[in-house]
Amino acid sequence: QVQLVESGGGLVQAGGSLRLSCAVSGRTTRSWPMGWFRQAPGQEREFVARISEVDDSTIYADSVKGRFTVSRDNAKNTVLLQMDSLKPDDTAVYFCAAGRFGWSAPREYDFWGQGTQVTVSS
Repeated sequence: QVQLVESGGGLVQAGGSLRLSCAVSGRTTRSWPMGWFRQAPGQEREFVARISEVDDSTIYADSVKGRFTVSRDNAKNTVLLQMDSLKPDDTAVYFCAAGRFGWSAPREYDFWGQGTQVTVSS
């Protein structure tokens, strides 16, 4: 059974930084692609970033490109999301996900964490 647990969310001022972690159990982070998504109140869940299980290549949503960085910590079996230059529009619950065929759509992922709240004040 794969379990994902996010941590690292919180309240930060605009322009600040946060680093989210996704601890994975039941499989290594190299088993499948790993994705980050976010969901703001009243909005659909949207893609943020993805890291390949094969070569660590990454893709990002246009809205976060150049500000967010997804990476992998193999020793801790975690996936990280470094978020810099945060904006109020980044406020959302952030989820990590794993899926054999995961790319940028939520339906492509099989396992999800419970989410961690990120709030960016102006």
